[in-house]
Amino acid sequence: MATTESITTTYAGESASKYISAALLTSESLTNGAVSVMPNVKYKAVVNTMALAGIQSDASCDFTETGTITIDERVITPKSLQVNLKLCKQNYRDTWEAIQMGYSAHDNLPPKFSDYLLGLVANQVASEVESNIWSGVEATAGEFGGIEVALATNAAQSAAREIAGTTLSASNIIAELGKVTAQFGAVLHRKPGMAIRIPVSAYQFYIQAMAALGYLDKFHVGEVPLNFQGVDLIVCPGMSDDVMIATYADNLWFGTGILSDQNLVKVIDTAESLGDENVRIIMRYTAGVQFGNGADIITYGITNGAN
Repeated sequence: MATTESITTTYAGESASKYISAALLTSESLTNGAVSVMPNVKYKAVVNTMALAGIQSDASCDFTETGTITIDERVITPKSLQVNLKLCKQNYRDTWEAIQMGYSAHDNLPPKFSDYLLGLVANQVASEVESNIWSGVEATAGEFGGIEVALATNAAQSAAREIAGTTLSASNIIAELGKVTAQFGAVLHRKPGMAIRIPVSAYQFYIQAMAALGYLDKFHVGEVPLNFQGVDLIVCPGMSDDVMIATYADNLWFGTGILSDQNLVKVIDTAESLGDENVRIIMRYTAGVQFGNGADIITYGITNGAN
């Protein structure tokens, strides 16, 4: 009698973290320094900000209190999300078995076929997380609120640092980047980690513009450094076209509970119970974003109704 191999697997704790981490933290905006990661957020976490002013005074023999300290906080509340997916084994078995077992006629699944399927799902989740980090809408099913959306109600931002955008192109990208850096001021310009986050389309326009200017006499040959007037440019694939955001790295946060033991990944082969060729993949995780000091953020192409 033929032996049927089941691939039903449950991953919990650290094992689950491997797959949840691959799904969430391979987002390019989380690996290139555009956004700081705050793990182990069980329900909510507070991002504290502090501003000091007038703290220096003339010396005297007494202790004389001077200056002001303004402490503010913003709360990051990751949204609970899940993946409930059904995959047909026949659509993936040929590729996997050809790699693992040669062109075998046997129908048994390799022991790590479940890892292969989870890898496919994790890659797709990472892509969706990247998009949500910037333009996700909390009220939309399967999405968490993005930074672009949050900054549209940033009451701490000055009107001068909200730059009206236009349709970016190779002919205007240099001038439009200049509008952003013009609002830095001396303090922000020298702030560690200060950078301008740009979408892929803006990066392509920047390359074209630098080629037209004959960068290092290379023109259309070679790579262009991601730096504009001494300020780093960070390419974020999830950002909307014609949008730019400038601030320092630890002022934008991504919160998740990826290291929590509450995370669970299940791979359920329904061949034995339903007699079909399907595998169900179940993932649960949390994700959310927040900004810290809203006054230190410069936006381009984002309409802020609160300033």
